[in-house]
Amino acid sequence: MSFSSVSGKNWLFKEFDSSDVTKLSESYALTEIVAKLLSIRKKNIENINLFLNPKIKNLLPNPLHLKDMKNGVDRVYNSINKRELIGIFGDYDVDGASSTALLTRYFLSINQKVQTYIPDRQKEGYGPNIDGFNALIHQGAKIIFTVDCGTLAFEPIKIAQDSNVDVIVLDHHQSDIKLPNACAIINPNRYDDTSGLNYLCAAGVCFVFLVGLNKKLRDVNWFKKNKINEPNILNFLDLVSLGTVCDVVPLIGLNRAIVKQGLKVIKKRSNLGLKTLYDLCKIESLPTTFDLGFILGPRINAGGRVGKASHGAELLTSDDPQKTYKIAIDLDKSNKERQSIELMLSEQVNSEVKKYHNHPVLVMSGNYWHEGIIGIVASRIKEKYNKPTILISLNKKIGKGSARSVIGFDIGSQIIKAVQSGILEKGGGHKMAGGFTLKKEKIPILRDFLIKNFEKSCPGYSKNINLYLDTIIAPSALNEEFFQEVNCLAPFGSGNSEPKFVIENIKVVSSNIIGNNHIKSILSGKDGSTFKAFAWNAKNSPLEPFLNKKNKKKINIAGKMRLNEWKGKRNIEFLIEDISLN
Repeated sequence: MSFSSVSGKNWLFKEFDSSDVTKLSESYALTEIVAKLLSIRKKNIENINLFLNPKIKNLLPNPLHLKDMKNGVDRVYNSINKRELIGIFGDYDVDGASSTALLTRYFLSINQKVQTYIPDRQKEGYGPNIDGFNALIHQGAKIIFTVDCGTLAFEPIKIAQDSNVDVIVLDHHQSDIKLPNACAIINPNRYDDTSGLNYLCAAGVCFVFLVGLNKKLRDVNWFKKNKINEPNILNFLDLVSLGTVCDVVPLIGLNRAIVKQGLKVIKKRSNLGLKTLYDLCKIESLPTTFDLGFILGPRINAGGRVGKASHGAELLTSDDPQKTYKIAIDLDKSNKERQSIELMLSEQVNSEVKKYHNHPVLVMSGNYWHEGIIGIVASRIKEKYNKPTILISLNKKIGKGSARSVIGFDIGSQIIKAVQSGILEKGGGHKMAGGFTLKKEKIPILRDFLIKNFEKSCPGYSKNINLYLDTIIAPSALNEEFFQEVNCLAPFGSGNSEPKFVIENIKVVSSNIIGNNHIKSILSGKDGSTFKAFAWNAKNSPLEPFLNKKNKKKINIAGKMRLNEWKGKRNIEFLIEDISLN
């Protein structure tokens, strides 16, 4: 079966084992189509029972399996007994904000004093810095956590130790063989960690740390002795799931349970900041990974990109209704500003791409490109061209870069190698994303370095963009019953992609531009049934002419289902990702 995509993508149906379908259908009481979807995903699933019913208690490892965990737990236990002020240095993105709020809320719940510090992206850059550490030390911190950062923060950690302040790193970014002399570096991606938890984001690492600390306090009867109610750590899963989804780590193993249970906690709306932001965004439906990743996440991130860097952590930590409302409004404004800057920068970068269209890795630079936005634009360019993309903002002779990669090319490792080779001043990251600082004259050297290593590690890589699809369905399948059947495979995200379907022989009944760039349509199938469809950012795209109500040609559409709830009404819409002609 062949489909001719109007946007030049290759439509490929995922492989499955037909003999599996009957077995899975009978063993787990699934419909044939859901059993087929499970068969497609089966190679990434270790235990189907745990996949279909992921629970923290069944998937949570012993925290002590993580390197340095015992050192960290013991040091914090001593700090709690001495009632020392605990400093938290967090990153400015959603994972950093979630991690900062998670630790802060836990320590406040057991009556410990906490002081937080979130660096300004443009003035201070990524990761711990001496001024930030000195600020926490000046305020009286005797122990400093770094969350979602710190694995390679040699100088700030030395400064802290010279002041007799211990540092505990809770991170997930890749490490060098040489590590700072911290009290504990708890990071499943450090070179000598064997826990197998390298898929966790920083909020996940913080959660496992708190499980270990809480157990220690329980084992020594600390809660009873101090007449403090033991916190239920599962109530913090709203924050952990937010960081997990927004950092786009794989939804496998423990992450899957974190997000599945975390969405239930978010539904209770117990975190005032999240509740306030939900209300501001007018989300009436049950919370989904889509809401976290595409509606709430970008707003929380906006503070670190174009607004006040500490807003995200403050929103998730505060229990003051007036303060949270004001922060939520500010973040919403910052997000609109971010969208405007992104649009202008995208136009500049798309023009620049033409110079490098033959390169397998896109490395581009520009004067004073907004440092808070280059990462988003790099991500868009990477998706458009299916190539690793690095954008560098130049300020005179110094550049700050943001990188986004494709599967198979570990950009975090490449950045660390480039630092070791003297190409970059500093930098780090993980498999799919990273950031760095370099001198302007080193940009051509970095470009050659990355292209050479990409060609070596990804020989024969095709830049053709493949759209991987699960199966063909009839228009009549777009109902709530089928949606709920498929939803037993949720939560969807990285590592467990949301099923993508094809509906054939569709006619356009009506169509309208929504907002500035989106298209909303009423479509009809050959069986006469009609349904609503939505295409994101489809105006001026190859999809627009075929969604025009004047189009009389029949089309095939590829995309996903979405449950839309509005004013008590529920209906299933189809999110169109691509169109093909017969």
